Amino acid sequence: MKIMSRNFTRTEKILLLVLALILVGLVYYKLVDQNVRSSIASSEAEKQSLETELLAVQTRVANLEKMQNEVDDLIGSGEASRMESYNNSKAEVAFLNDILSEAGDYSVEFSEVTRNGDQIRRAFTLQYKTPTYRAAEDIMAKLCSGEYRCLIGDVNCTIADDGVTTAKMMATFYETMVGGTPDSGLPEDAAKTKNVTE
Repeated sequence: MKIMSRNFTRTEKILLLVLALILVGLVYYKLVDQNVRSSIASSEAEKQSLETELLAVQTRVANLEKMQNEVDDLIGSGEASRMESYNNSKAEVAFLNDILSEAGDYSVEFSEVTRNGDQIRRAFTLQYKTPTYRAAEDIMAKLCSGEYRCLIGDVNCTIADDGVTTAKMMATFYETMVGGTPDSGLPEDAAKTKNVTE
């Protein structure tokens, strides 16, 4: 039994060929072109992300190099102090006695040691007398530029009629737990205590 058997006309063949080309084009568009475009867009987004990350890393490296150069300059000039490991109190007291040897009369009173992470602060109140204001300044300069990290604050100087200068100040020696050995004088870490209470 033969159902609808006939030859296609030239126009029908052309239309079928066009239809076949359209179908091949749609299949290509769906299976190849869209996937390639999607991959290209994804690669572009990843490239942008990597370029941004590279720029951030380059900025960080430049900042680190700048800081290293500043540290090298300080070390080269002899102005750098170092942060000793905990417990450096004996050396710090010896250092204070050394620089205060020019003072006629002095007293040092240490506060409780405080800790925040690896940073240890040893605050103290210092009062001393010198024959001149210049001598009082020299002691402060030695304290700031000494071998141990020390910051001075709340300075008060009184100069008598004869030039004798009385200096009183708050200062802090800084130490680190890196390489330090904990002992009974080491307080709790304030950073951990703060996190626990929050």
